[in-house]
Amino acid sequence: MKKLFEITEIMHTNYNKVLTTTPEEQLFCIPEHCNNNIFWNIAHVLVTQQLLVYKLSKQNTRLNWDFVKRYSKGTFPEKEVSKQELERVSQALLSTPEWTKEDYENGIFKEYTPYTTSANVTLNSVEDAIAFNIFHQGLHMGTIQALQRKLVATA
Repeated sequence: MKKLFEITEIMHTNYNKVLTTTPEEQLFCIPEHCNNNIFWNIAHVLVTQQLLVYKLSKQNTRLNWDFVKRYSKGTFPEKEVSKQELERVSQALLSTPEWTKEDYENGIFKEYTPYTTSANVTLNSVEDAIAFNIFHQGLHMGTIQALQRKLVATA
């Protein structure tokens, strides 16, 4: 588990770098033939981790439930994002890996509701969820990189 927590922290640092170095006009731009923007993908990986790890373990999410609902699977960017929300997402990227590690080490994840992901992977434990979440983060990092290339090509 130590390595999984380490990888998650690295991924979150990478996401935070994208968030804090991408110009806002690119962060919120939805290119033609795309459904979401860079910011949505970043917020979505935070939310998915909360759902897979906390919610399916019958724990409250550590992030605000309205935020979780706004960036869950199947949602789209619907409203303008404030500077405060940008900052909260940046802080959450840096905090959630440590929260999850601490909560795991403190044994709060005692039960788990099995869940089959859209990638057809069945998660039967919080350990499965933590491992799968890294795969999910990789998918969305690839999406972000594709969006970045598309934005550069159309600039």
